[in-house]
Amino acid sequence: MPAPTPEQVRARLDALRATRGFVLPHHGLMAAALPELHASYEAMYRALTLDPRHLSPLERETVWLAILSACEEPVGTHHLRKFVQAGGSEAQALAIFRLAAWAAGAARYATLDGAWSQQFATPMRDAYRDGARALTAPLAEPLARIALAAIQAANDQAWGLAIEIEAALAAGASEAQLAEALSYVIWPRGVNRFVRAAEAWLGLIRAGRVPASAAFAAWAAMPDQGPMRL
Repeated sequence: MPAPTPEQVRARLDALRATRGFVLPHHGLMAAALPELHASYEAMYRALTLDPRHLSPLERETVWLAILSACEEPVGTHHLRKFVQAGGSEAQALAIFRLAAWAAGAARYATLDGAWSQQFATPMRDAYRDGARALTAPLAEPLARIALAAIQAANDQAWGLAIEIEAALAAGASEAQLAEALSYVIWPRGVNRFVRAAEAWLGLIRAGRVPASAAFAAWAAMPDQGPMRL
């Protein structure tokens, strides 16, 4: 494939700026050297972050703020603008940030669960799950749990993720809503963390710890889901 001309590079970046309102350095790099990748990248970006699926605009941007704040990724400023445009309030944003901070403690609770759980009448899993409830207002619990699950997936915290998947579904979140929220971690954290999040959910279904619709039961029944055997 011939190298793009300067005019083509400028046209691609001008079109991107007109659509998104901003251009990041990697957009220019792909436009100049990898135009076919750039086109596929933009198609995936639209499907992952813009096209309507199962979450409302405000729910979607709530999850994005949760992931970005938990991952310490300030580059996603446009999601803050979209959150406000979707009707998000400062009180809701502050609740999201509280949850991101709370989720950072999951690894500590996991250690306590493994080492000291027998010393307490309250299971550490329950203590961790219930502790978040004091921090969620004014977010509805299903949305708060979806956001927490996405945070745990982004941070690769299997212990906390399993708790939040269970809690989100128990609170009334749909499988499709939860799956959409977890898929967002692909963008800031890469597909491997999404793979491990799906693996955690699969394990919960197979262990009978969460309900499964017919489609999800079919997924769980499929054998040999894992790395290639060498």
